[in-house]
Amino acid sequence: MNVQLSGEAERDLLNGVAFYDGGDRHAGDHFLESLTTDLRSLSFLGGVHAMRHGYHCMSASRFPFAIYYAVESGSILVIAILDERRDPGWIANRLQLG
Repeated sequence: MNVQLSGEAERDLLNGVAFYDGGDRHAGDHFLESLTTDLRSLSFLGGVHAMRHGYHCMSASRFPFAIYYAVESGSILVIAILDERRDPGWIANRLQLG
C-alpha cells in the first residue's frame, strides 16, 4: 500500500526532529531515520493496528511517539505523528481537528 503523510503529519515529524535536535544534533537525525522506517512499515502493516480516537494507531519503535493513520482506498493516510507523553485530552482534541 502507498503511504502518504498529511500536511499536519509532516509538520509533526519536523517538530519532533526540532525537539530532539534541541539537545543533540544526532538525536534529531536518529528520530527522523527511525520514524521514516516506521512509516515505511505501514505499507505492509497498514490496518492491523488497534483503533484509537477513530484512527489506527501504531507506536513508534524507538521513540515515545504514535502514528495515527487511516486506510483509504488501498492507501495509508498518516493523519498525525504525536508524542505519547502529551495529555490524552490534547491528543484527542488534536485528532478531532486534524
